[in-house]
Amino acid sequence: MKTLWRIIASFFGIGFSPVAPGTAASLAILFLYRFFLYRLDWPWLTGIFVFLLVAGIHASTIYAAELGEEDPRRIVVDEAAGQLLVFAFVAPSWLNLGLGFVLFRFFDIVKPFPISRAEKLPGGWGIMADDIAAGLASAVILHIYLYLK
Repeated sequence: MKTLWRIIASFFGIGFSPVAPGTAASLAILFLYRFFLYRLDWPWLTGIFVFLLVAGIHASTIYAAELGEEDPRRIVVDEAAGQLLVFAFVAPSWLNLGLGFVLFRFFDIVKPFPISRAEKLPGGWGIMADDIAAGLASAVILHIYLYLK
């Protein structure tokens, strides 16, 4: 079972990228959404997000404990879930996806208040929560922009 949790926590091995594993996971979601996920009906898209969230909390709790770190770089399922949240229900144009990607990476890296508070939750909850909060903030801004343009 440990191998399964490592696979999920590293988002199918992307977390082992030697350079910017979180960014690599976000890019993977960008391309998955652009070429496949946008075609799914909302129950499927919601199901994928809920799976990433629930499995991510459990997998990242186990894998972080195994590595002896609070939020290891190898754990990127949180970036995958947060980035998917940004793209959900957005037309898959390169402009929309690029804006959503940049917004998410900004909020994920800078972690302004209250996003910074979310990562203080224990274990996998904290690992996942700050990225979900960054995803929500990014999605709100992206949707406001798309509504006003």
